[in-house]
Amino acid sequence: MVQLVFSRFLVISTVLLLTGALVVAAAGRRATGTAIATTPSETSTGIVDAAPLAPTPTPARSPETTPAASPTSSVAPSQSVTHTVTAPPSPGQSPPATASPTATPLPATASPSPAPPPRTATIAFTGDLIPHTSVMRAADEATADGWDFRPMFDDVRPILSGTDLAICHLESPISADDTDLGAYPTFNGPRALVSAIADAGYDGCSTASNHSFDRGADGVHATLDAFDAHGLLQAGMARSADEDRAPVLHDANGITVAHLSATYWLNGFEMPSDEPWLVDLVEPTAILAEARDARAAGAEFVVLSLHAGTEYESRPSADQVRWVAELLPSPDIDMVVGHHAHVVQPIDVIDDEWVVYGLGNFLSSQSDACCTAAAQDGVITTVSLQERDDASIAVVGIASTPTWVDRAGGFVIRVATAPPPRPDLAAALADSAARTVAVVGSRLGEPDGVTFSSS
Repeated sequence: MVQLVFSRFLVISTVLLLTGALVVAAAGRRATGTAIATTPSETSTGIVDAAPLAPTPTPARSPETTPAASPTSSVAPSQSVTHTVTAPPSPGQSPPATASPTATPLPATASPSPAPPPRTATIAFTGDLIPHTSVMRAADEATADGWDFRPMFDDVRPILSGTDLAICHLESPISADDTDLGAYPTFNGPRALVSAIADAGYDGCSTASNHSFDRGADGVHATLDAFDAHGLLQAGMARSADEDRAPVLHDANGITVAHLSATYWLNGFEMPSDEPWLVDLVEPTAILAEARDARAAGAEFVVLSLHAGTEYESRPSADQVRWVAELLPSPDIDMVVGHHAHVVQPIDVIDDEWVVYGLGNFLSSQSDACCTAAAQDGVITTVSLQERDDASIAVVGIASTPTWVDRAGGFVIRVATAPPPRPDLAAALADSAARTVAVVGSRLGEPDGVTFSSS
C-alpha cells in the first residue's frame, strides 16, 4: 500500500516538475522575443506533444499605425494566435530608429485665368440715299452700260468698310428690272444703286420711309429681292407676316445687334388691309413688341431707325421728341437713329441712352437751289459699343464725320473735314463742316463722348 502511494507521489511530482519547466521556458522565450504557439494538440492535462514554433517575422510598423494590444484575448480552439513582443535594447545599444513624420505637400493651386477683355464693336450709320434724277444721270454717265453709283462712295468707302457694321438709309424703292425708273415725287431707283451700297461696305439699310410705298406692293417686293441678291439685310419692309415678325440681327464683332425701322407715314398712300406688314409704321405698341421679339431672339443691342421730323429743320420736331420719349426708355430699345429732315440734327443722351435725331442727306441732289445749303450736308455717325461687367452692351462714344455731296463733281460724297480734293471746294467743305459740327454737337460735346473726325 505504501509502495502504491509512493509511486503516485512520484508521478505527480514528475508532472509538476515538467509543468514548471515549461512555464520557465515560456517566460524565457517571451523575454527574448520568441513566440509561443498554442495549438489544438494540447491535451487536457496541459502536456505539449508538439515542438515549439520558430519565431514568426512581423513587419515593422510605424508608431502611429501600430494598434494597441488588448489586455485580454479570447481564442477559439481552432485559431492560431501569435503575439509579438519587442525586446528592450541591450545596455549600450541605441533604441531602434523611428522614421520622422514627413509633411505631405499640398496640391499646387492653379492661378486663376485672367478675365477676357470686354467685347467691343463699331457701327456706322449714314443719312438719306435718294436717287434724284440728276444723281441717276451722273451714274448713267459713269458707265457705258447701265448705271454705276460706286464712284460716288469712293471717298467714304474706307470709313464704312472699316467699321464692324455699317447701316444706310435708303429712301426709295428699287425697280425689279431697271424699267419704269422715277424720281420725285414717286421714286424708283435702278438695281445698280443696291450694288453700290454693297460695294461701299454697308451690311444693311433701313428702308421704312415716306417713299417706301411709292410703287406699291410690287415696289416693296422688288426692293427686297435686290437686297437679297446682294446679300444685304434690311429693316422696315416685308413680303409676308412671317418676314415682318422675324428679327433683323447683325453680328458686329461678336455682338448681336438688332435693327428696327419705321416711318411716320407713306405720303398719303395706304397699304392693303390684308398686307399691313409691307412697310413698318411708327406705332409704338407694335415697335415695342418687335423689340421684345428681337431681344428674345438673342439681340444684345437694339437700334431703332426712326423716319420722322420736319424737313429742312435742324431742331427735332414735337413728334420726334414724343416718340423718342415713349420708345427709348424701353429696356428693349437701346438707341434711336433718325432720318427724313434732309439736314443734320443733334445727338443727345436721355437717361443714359443715346438718340441721333437726324443724319442729314448722304447722297441726294438737294441744295440751296431748291431747299437749303444744309441739304448737301450729312454725317457718318460711328457708334462705339462696349460690354459692361454685367455682360450688357452700352454706347461708350460717338464719332461724327461730316460729309458733303459734291454735286458739281459727279455727286461724290466728300469728307467735309478732309483736305479738299480741289481748291475750289475748300470754302464749301469748310462751311459744311462748320454747319454740321454746330448742329450735331449743340447738346453734347467731347466730355460727353461726342467727337468729330476726318476719317
